[in-house]
Amino acid sequence: MGFTARWAVRTSTRTGRRADDDLWQRVVRELADDLAVDALLRDRAGKPPYDEVARLKEAGLPGLLVPPSAWTPGCDLREACTVLGELAAADSSVAELLARHYALAWSGRLFGTPPDAERFERRTAAGGQLLAGGVDLPEAASGPPLTLRPSGGGLVLSGCRVLEAGATVADCLVVDASPGPGGDPLVVLVDPAHPGVCASPAPERLGQRLTGAGSVVFDSVPVTAEDVVGAVPRDERALAPLTALTPLILRLLLSHVALGTAEGALAEARDISRAARAADPRDLGRPFDATDGRPATDPYLLLAYGESATEAHAAASVVERATAALAEGLAPGREPTADESADIAALVGAAEAVTARSAVHITTRVLGLFPVSGPADTDAGLDRFWRNARMLTARHSAAHSLRDIGDHYLNGSQPRLAGHR
Repeated sequence: MGFTARWAVRTSTRTGRRADDDLWQRVVRELADDLAVDALLRDRAGKPPYDEVARLKEAGLPGLLVPPSAWTPGCDLREACTVLGELAAADSSVAELLARHYALAWSGRLFGTPPDAERFERRTAAGGQLLAGGVDLPEAASGPPLTLRPSGGGLVLSGCRVLEAGATVADCLVVDASPGPGGDPLVVLVDPAHPGVCASPAPERLGQRLTGAGSVVFDSVPVTAEDVVGAVPRDERALAPLTALTPLILRLLLSHVALGTAEGALAEARDISRAARAADPRDLGRPFDATDGRPATDPYLLLAYGESATEAHAAASVVERATAALAEGLAPGREPTADESADIAALVGAAEAVTARSAVHITTRVLGLFPVSGPADTDAGLDRFWRNARMLTARHSAAHSLRDIGDHYLNGSQPRLAGHR
């Protein structure tokens, strides 16, 4: 499936178009093509993604991937997912970096008052800043929390946070921190250039090597009232319906990244197969059909591609349904009920489970295509898709999601909104 086809499929649930849609589609497509050219070389080098972030900013994507508002056009959830799927097919690390940025760009609306949200978005979105960090709901918190303590009439932030993306390249960090026993955690903005902030890149990883993952240490970093975005209630029963959807945004976005990774692997394998047969029409003892340019019709090869393409189409359908449901839940003025949130969580969980399995199956099958279709080109680097898919899906247990979905379907229970991402 080519880039244009992927875009058409992924925008099928949208209900309207802006005047600049065609421009942004072209910008994203050109960036994806640019990233695809040297994706393998950059993956093997494994350097911090300074160059990748520069390309994103040159294309204007950090400013585009924010919720739409009166002061910035932004894009809604469906449009953001379209962009991420397009980029993931070329470079899933860059897509994950943007996915986490977009999820954090909702922080003002999810945790703050309308004035807080406006201040947050004017400070970050309007300036096209790349966001990194993470905000955990109470049930999803893991590890020692960051802490805030009074100092000189204000607050200072201390502690360490491990980030899956953006630790070494972000313009602004968005994190939650505990102000003390009994107090609700606060969501705060931190300038990573402050002397009290020290970021260290993560050790070399199996996949997703270019996300800028790492750990960030905060050593008595001042936090002013202007830096506070909002609060996260400790009691999950006190969460506003919209805030309760917070973890689902990132979980769905990363499902699109995983699906785009599988689609990219399949498309690249197809191009290599076509090129190999065009160069050697005698491959596998079957003639190249010069009349219509099709590769030799080896039944095992066609079966492998057919199974992979069908699995990708099926996963896309499940993901699109979850995207439409969550987009509706996040629509301005909507306050989903607990039952509606549970239904959305079940759909997102299904999208996670299906894409996790499909991404691993497809990228594994792609690696096995070449012993069937001909000698493997060791410089093709198709293993990067498999490594990236494994890294993306290893953070989430499909079995947990499936049990939650089964409990919701059978007993009407509410699936856990939080995930381990």
